[in-house]
Amino acid sequence: QTAATEYQKLKDSYGQAVRSHTDLMTQLNENEMVMKEFKTLEDDATVFKQIGPVMVKQPLEDAKQNVTKRLDYIKGEIVRAKKIIDDLTDQMQEKSTQIEQLQAEGQKIAVA
Repeated sequence: QTAATEYQKLKDSYGQAVRSHTDLMTQLNENEMVMKEFKTLEDDATVFKQIGPVMVKQPLEDAKQNVTKRLDYIKGEIVRAKKIIDDLTDQMQEKSTQIEQLQAEGQKIAVA
């Protein structure tokens, strides 16, 4: 029964990791779209950044650098999330095998 509880905890963690990965992929797509929009702008275009309820003027080059840094960070987080998902998948497979072995042992005892 403790193996089943541990498996359920792994499954819950896996679900959270997948949701996190999905959120990161959404953020990546959004920021890539912003970068594409920046590339269509002329060098003297006016760009605004929202800080709380206020829109603040920001140089285009600064905005591009910020989005580039954000993209790099998000890509790193995606790699990290993918590794967590892979590790949890391996742990779930191991735990599932352990549960199957315990069930088989229980059936042997019940038959005997």
